[in-house]
Amino acid sequence: MKYAITAATGKFGQAAVTHLLKTVPHEEIVLIARDLDKAKKIFGNVEVREASYDNVDQMITALEGIDRVLFISSQPGGRVERVDQHLNMVKALSASNVKFVAYTSFPKAETSSSFLASDHKATENAIKAAGIPHAFLRNNWYIENEIGFLSSGVANHIAAYWADNHAGWALEREYAEGAIKVLTQIENKEVYEFSGPAKNFNDLGEALKVATNQNVKIVKMPASDYTAQLEKTGLDHDTAVLFTSFQKPIDDGSLETSSTDLVDVLGHNLKRLPNAIQEILEK
Repeated sequence: MKYAITAATGKFGQAAVTHLLKTVPHEEIVLIARDLDKAKKIFGNVEVREASYDNVDQMITALEGIDRVLFISSQPGGRVERVDQHLNMVKALSASNVKFVAYTSFPKAETSSSFLASDHKATENAIKAAGIPHAFLRNNWYIENEIGFLSSGVANHIAAYWADNHAGWALEREYAEGAIKVLTQIENKEVYEFSGPAKNFNDLGEALKVATNQNVKIVKMPASDYTAQLEKTGLDHDTAVLFTSFQKPIDDGSLETSSTDLVDVLGHNLKRLPNAIQEILEK
């Protein structure tokens, strides 16, 4: 059996590689990365193949002899639109006759109205249309996404937010471990709504207090005030607006969840929120 992980040098990719190396011999692993030299420095004696989502033919070559693939979604804002990158990858998967693909998607991708969901919905539909055996790993929110909130609370004893809803926060490495479980097990569901328990920013702030043993003040404010506060830290207006938008999927309910899929796949509980925050802050 040959396993491949795409976008292997990213944070999620590296965490996934760590778990895969604990599961199967390194001779059965192929890592696919845009920057070959960087990947070789990171991964040592694991086989690395150079390929980009931008280039279908290059990806077909990289997938030669591969049975099962962890297809890690790309970040938006690249030279090629993300949806086009993903459709290129689906073409390569189909041409390479892979036996199974696990794709990292977005919560409730087929019905979500979030601006982040459309590329993932298109990718899921393309994988299904191509007839590729698959599982969709609809990852909720990484706790690491809130490093600004957490770091500000530690440094200034004030942690501000504006989104008035819930997210299913869990550590990025926990999502990556779940992805490897799905990649390497034979029997899978088609869709996994991977998530931690539903929490809001007040819950996250209370966990921060426990993690740091500090009296952090948790402040909710309008989104416009949040943007203005970011500008006071030295960010230009457009960047401040962008950072403010990162909480929108929480505020609009896109990350509301009641799923236990991640814990069920892992076979163990997730790290408690205060302990997970400690892990992040200690990095």
